[in-house]
Amino acid sequence: MGAKCSSKLSVTNLAVTNLAMLFVRTLNTICKAILALFCLGLFSMPVLAARGETAGITRQYIVVGGDHYHPPYEFLDDNGEPAGYNVELTRAIAEVMGVDVRFEFGEWAEMRRKLESGEVDILQGMSYSEERAKAFDFAPPHAIVHQSFFARKGAPAVELDELQGKEVIVQNLDIMHDYLLEHNVGADLITVDTHADALRLLASGQGDYALVANLPSLYLSRQLGLTNILPVAKPFANRYGYAVKKGNSNTLATFSEGLAILKNTGRHQQIYDKWLGPLEDMGSFPWKKVGQIGASVSVALLLILGGIVMWNRMLRREVESRSEDLRRHQRQLIQADKMTSLGVLVSGVAHEINNPSSLLLLNLPVLRDAYLDSRDILENHYREHGDFNLGGLAYSRMRDEIPLMMDEMLDGARRIKRIVGDLKDFARQGSADLSEVVDLNTVVDTAIRLVDNSIRKATCQFEVSLGVGLPPIRGNTQRIEQVVINLILNACQALRSPTEGIFLRTYYDADEAGTQRVILEVRDQGQGIEADAINQLTDPFFTTKRESGGTGLGLSVSAGIVSEHRGRLVFDSKPGEGTTVRMILPVDSKAHAGNGAVSSKADS
Repeated sequence: MGAKCSSKLSVTNLAVTNLAMLFVRTLNTICKAILALFCLGLFSMPVLAARGETAGITRQYIVVGGDHYHPPYEFLDDNGEPAGYNVELTRAIAEVMGVDVRFEFGEWAEMRRKLESGEVDILQGMSYSEERAKAFDFAPPHAIVHQSFFARKGAPAVELDELQGKEVIVQNLDIMHDYLLEHNVGADLITVDTHADALRLLASGQGDYALVANLPSLYLSRQLGLTNILPVAKPFANRYGYAVKKGNSNTLATFSEGLAILKNTGRHQQIYDKWLGPLEDMGSFPWKKVGQIGASVSVALLLILGGIVMWNRMLRREVESRSEDLRRHQRQLIQADKMTSLGVLVSGVAHEINNPSSLLLLNLPVLRDAYLDSRDILENHYREHGDFNLGGLAYSRMRDEIPLMMDEMLDGARRIKRIVGDLKDFARQGSADLSEVVDLNTVVDTAIRLVDNSIRKATCQFEVSLGVGLPPIRGNTQRIEQVVINLILNACQALRSPTEGIFLRTYYDADEAGTQRVILEVRDQGQGIEADAINQLTDPFFTTKRESGGTGLGLSVSAGIVSEHRGRLVFDSKPGEGTTVRMILPVDSKAHAGNGAVSSKADS
C-alpha cells in the first residue's frame, strides 16, 4: 500500500512538474509576443502619427485642410483642383520630407470643425491668437496677414473701439470673428462663409463695414469688379501658418522641419514672391493683363528679329565662312573679360545674399507696423509719466527716429536686392543681337549701380552729368553696359588716392557733314598714360597693370564691342594729369525720327 502510494505520488509529482514547465514556456512565449508587439507599436507610433491617424484608423497619408475660396492663399481652381500659395508650399514640404498629403477643401468653419474632431490632420493656413493656442498648436509662421476694414466709398475710417452699434460683416469663425466675440466690441455681426461673400454683401449696400484679410480682399474686389468699396483702416497683423489639434506634435514637427528647409534653401521665398509678392507691390495682381502684354511684346520682338534676319541673310552667307572663327574667339574673349569684371564686383558679396535681404524685406514692414500700432501706448505712457529710455535713448528722440531708421533699412534691403539682380543680369552671356533700341543714359545708370562699391573705394569725388533728351542708338544693351563698366573700373584703378576725382558725362553731337552721335566721356585725374602706350591700349593682352592682375583684355574687348556698334573709342592722356576716354556711337536715325528733335550739345 505504501509502495503504491509512493508510486502514485511520484507520477502525480511528475505530471505537475510537466504541467508547470509547459505553463512557464507558454507564459514566456506570450510575454515575448506582447513585448514584441509593444516595441513594434512604440516604434511605429511616430511614423503613423506623422502620416495621419484619426479615430483609430491608420492612414498612410496626411489630410491637409484648406479654405475652398481664399485666393491667393488657397482656393479651388476652375478644374476643382487645390491651388494657391499655401497649396504650393504644402506640396514642397511634402516633397522634401518624403510624406504623402491629401487635400480636403471646404468652407472655413467646416474645416476648423474637422480639425477639432480629428477628421483633418492639419490646416495649412490659420492665424495665430493666444485664445486659439489653447486648442491648437502652431508651426512658425510662413506669412503675415494684415486685416483691414473695407467700406463703401465715402464712409469714414473706423477703429475697433468705434464699432458700437455698427453692422460688421466677418467670415464665420475667422480670426477677426473670434476677436470681436472675445472682446465684445458691441457690433452687430453678420457672418458669411467666405471673404468674397463679405465683399459682395458690403458692395450691395448691406452692413457698414467688412473686417477681412487685406491682400485676399484687394485681389477679390478687383477680380469681382467691386469698384464701390475700398480699405479704410488696417488694425491688425496676424502670424499665419500651419496649425494642428493639441497633441498632434509629430505632424506639426514634420511640417515645421520642412518649412525650415524651404526657408534655408530659398524655395519658400520663391513661392512667396510668386503668389504674394506682386500683390504687396501693386495691391492686386493682373494675371491676364500681364499675359496679354507679354504675348504682345513677344510677337513684336519676333517680327523685328524676322525682318532683321531676312535683310541680313544674303550678306551673312557671303562672309559666314570667313568670320565664324573670329566670332567664336570674340565671344570667348568677351565672356573671359566679363568673368574677370564680375570677380571684382562680387568679391565682397556673400553666397546667399538674397536670403537675408528677402527676410529683411519680409520682416521690416511687420516691425514698422508693430511699432506704429504700439505708438499710442507709448505716447500715453510718455504723457502720463514723462520721458523714458527706449533702446538706451530718450523716447522723445526715438519716437521720430525709429520710423526713419526702419524706412532707411527697408530702402537699403531693396537696394541690395536690386544690385544683386543687376549682377545676375550682367553675369549672363548675352546674344550677338544688335537690334535693340538702347538709351545710353539708362545703360550708364545701371553700370554705375553695379560698380558703386568700387567707385566708393577709389574716390571721394565722382560726378555725373547726363545729357537731357539723348537720341537712342541701335545695339546690344548688355554689351554696351560692359564697355561702360570697363571704362569706369579703369578710371578707378588709375587713381593714386581718393582725393583724385572721376567725371562722367553723356552728350549729343553732330558734325558739319550731318553725322549724329551720342558720346560718353569718362575723365579721371589719375596717373595718366605714356604717349607711346596710347596706340597699344586696345591691343589684346596689352596692359599697364599686369603686376596688379590685369589681363589686357578689357579695352580690347570693349573696342571690339564698340566697333560692332559702328562706333569708336578715343583716348586722350598726359602722364601725371589723368586720362579722358570717349565712347562715340552713331545715332539710330529711324528711332531718332520717332522721338523728335534733340538738343545739339552736351548737358542741354
